Amino acid sequence: MALPNELEKLKKETCDEEKKFKKRWRKKKKEEEEEEKKKENDNNDTLSKSENNEENCDIFPSSSKLLKTFNGHTDIVLSIDCSILDDGQFICSGSIDKALVWNMDTTQKIQSFRGHSGSVNCVKFSPYHYQYHHRNAICSSSEDKTIRIWDREYGREFQIFNGHTGHVSDIEFSKFYCGRYLCSGSGDKTIRLWDVETSKSLHVFNGHIHWILCVDFSPVQSNNNNDYRSNGIGVIGGNGYTICSGSIDNTIRIWDIETTKQLNVFEGHEHWIRSVKYGPNELGVIGGANTILSGSNDKSVRLWDIRSGQQIQMFNGHTSIVCAVEHLPLLVNSSQHAICSGSKDNTIQFWDIRSNKRLYLIKGDEKEDNGITCLKFLSLKDDDTNLCYGTYNGPIRVLDMNTYQ
Repeated sequence: MALPNELEKLKKETCDEEKKFKKRWRKKKKEEEEEEKKKENDNNDTLSKSENNEENCDIFPSSSKLLKTFNGHTDIVLSIDCSILDDGQFICSGSIDKALVWNMDTTQKIQSFRGHSGSVNCVKFSPYHYQYHHRNAICSSSEDKTIRIWDREYGREFQIFNGHTGHVSDIEFSKFYCGRYLCSGSGDKTIRLWDVETSKSLHVFNGHIHWILCVDFSPVQSNNNNDYRSNGIGVIGGNGYTICSGSIDNTIRIWDIETTKQLNVFEGHEHWIRSVKYGPNELGVIGGANTILSGSNDKSVRLWDIRSGQQIQMFNGHTSIVCAVEHLPLLVNSSQHAICSGSKDNTIQFWDIRSNKRLYLIKGDEKEDNGITCLKFLSLKDDDTNLCYGTYNGPIRVLDMNTYQ
């Protein structure tokens, strides 16, 4: 007769423990919800302060300046480029899903490249093939460790660059010699210099201790009559041309193209470097080609002096990772020179280099964009200058920039 009593007692104790557990669980869940709500409010407060700080910059929704939208990607747009060719104006784009080419005037998708076995990390129109072979070609780099060149009209691959042992994050054609040379940054921690004519790897640059996410070629030297002089292996030498690279190791590095020597290391960013750009080699531009612009996962944009190796300016305002940076090819607010940056926070922000003042802020589409991934200024046939940007959700948009002058 004692057994039922023991069972009843055990049942009661179990029930009490279960009640205590549920109570603790509800308390913990409530605390987590309150913490999540607090974080959300903090983020909103930060963005609100960023948008309404003492600079009092103009804020525009992207829809107010929107000229065109290109729909076709179903995943993150990682890269965009544009070109004016004999038969029209075109945009190419690379994504986790595929590489596409669009007619700029009609916004129609006219070509798709599907030879890569991984995501397409970067795309560029080839100036070399257009100039010397009268061929409209597009170069792409991929997670599959290759770089490929495609015929734009027929969508066929006709050239491949093999050598990297990790994903190829970024590519850039040389601004000299009509794009005869190509540089690439990879997950194998190296930068490579390629001869576009032969597909040969000419140099390998070693020094980064982690993946390389972005690369850029220095601009054409002004008043230089030796741009086409080559050394024994076909690499232009003696002109001081360099490559810069940004990495997951939080550094930016400068490399001499001819000797492959590392010339400088810029340290200051507290997270991955997503984008690097040399300054334009133009009169009146502060610092010009002696500067490098960078964007990082640490939410900052920075300007560096190549000669001194020092940081010149830091531009704060983004509330998430900075995916892309660009120099403006036009005057904004009578500024001698301005820059812009695109971020996961779904904004494009414009800055005056001299004053560090934010000039404009453009908000991406709140429902469809979900963040800005890449930027490209378009100089079109009608002499208008527009800004093209890619997004996390797939749309590509073109904004009218002439109203900002």
